[in-house]
Amino acid sequence: MSTLAWIVVFGLAMSALALVGGLTTVLSERTLTRLLMPLVALAAGSLLGGALFHMLPEAVEESGNELSVYVWLVAGFVVFFLLEQYLHWHHCHRPVEEHAPLGYLILLADGLHNFLGGLAVGAAFVIDLRVGIVTWLVAAAHEVPQELGDFGILVHSGWKTGSALAYNVASALTFLVGALAAYALSDTVDVAFLLPFAAGNFIYIAAADLVPQITSPVACRTPTDRTLVLREKLEQTLAFAVGLGALFVTALLT
Repeated sequence: MSTLAWIVVFGLAMSALALVGGLTTVLSERTLTRLLMPLVALAAGSLLGGALFHMLPEAVEESGNELSVYVWLVAGFVVFFLLEQYLHWHHCHRPVEEHAPLGYLILLADGLHNFLGGLAVGAAFVIDLRVGIVTWLVAAAHEVPQELGDFGILVHSGWKTGSALAYNVASALTFLVGALAAYALSDTVDVAFLLPFAAGNFIYIAAADLVPQITSPVACRTPTDRTLVLREKLEQTLAFAVGLGALFVTALLT
C-alpha cells in the first residue's frame, strides 16, 4: 500500500474516533468520570513516551543532532502555550458540569488541534511507516478521552446528540486535511521539522493539560473519601506508567 493510502486510511480512522463521544449518552456521570481519568493518565504517558522515545530520536536521526531539532521542539511547545494563553484553548477532561457552555469554540479549537496533529502524523508517515503508525497511536490515545470530554460538554451545553456527533466528526476531519497537506508539501519541503515540532506539541499537552488533572491535590475530605481518592490516584499512576512504558518497550523492539 502506498504512503498516501496509509495516510488516508489512518486519517479517516482518527476522524472516526470522534464517534466515541456518543458513549457519554449511555454512561452515567460517575462511570464516565471513573473511565475518563485513567484514560487521561494513559494518554499523558503515551504522549510523553511517543515524543521522547520515538519522535525526537527519529528527528535526530533524520536531521542530525543539530540545534535546529531542539528549536523546533521548543517551537512546538510554545505554539501550543500561546494557543492556550490567547485563544483560551484548554482541553479539560473533568465532569461536564464544571464547564461553561463553549459550543463552537470547542469545535474550532478541536479543528485546529486535529489539523496540527494531522500535519505531524502525515509527516511521520512520509518519513517512515513505523514512525507514522506509532505517532498515530499516540495521538489516538489522547483523542479518545478528549472526544469523550468534549462531546459531553456539547450535549451538556444544549446540543442535540445527532448534531454534536456530526459536528464533532466534521471537526475531526481536519486531521485528514492536515495529514494530506503534509504529504503534498513533502515533494517540495523537507517535512522532517514537523517531527520535533509535533513532539513539542505532545509534551505540552501532556505536561500542561493532562498531568495537572491527574495530580490535583486531595482536598480536605473524610477518611473514607481520602481512601477512595488515593485508590483512584494509584489507578491513574498505573495507567500513566503503562502508557509511558508501552512506548518505551516499543522503542526498544523497533
